[in-house]
Amino acid sequence: MTLSRKDFFRQSFISMGETLLKVGGNLREMQDLLYCAPSAVEPENEPVSGGNTMARVDNGVCLAKSCGCFSCVERCDVQAITVVVGEGIRVDEALCTGCGTCHYICPMTPKAVKLQARS
Repeated sequence: MTLSRKDFFRQSFISMGETLLKVGGNLREMQDLLYCAPSAVEPENEPVSGGNTMARVDNGVCLAKSCGCFSCVERCDVQAITVVVGEGIRVDEALCTGCGTCHYICPMTPKAVKLQARS
């Protein structure tokens, strides 16, 4: 079997395009699993924001202690979250409204900031 260069490249590009479409479809499915259905990735219950809840931090998981992720600190509208050098972050119970923004913005899996009932 002989192929011209033109046919060889045409078939190569077509097969590469088909492969990319298949991979793209699989990536789209994975993205749906990761971002649209967090309960499939994270077994914890969805937090109920507002009311009688407040943010609790697991500094063992939090990136603020080691690499400087301060996304929750920057997004807290009432400045209830502060950075403690060498420890991580700390939530002021008196200021926390339980809005849940810090939970949703946390990039960690499992989340370092969770909403829990006030004690």
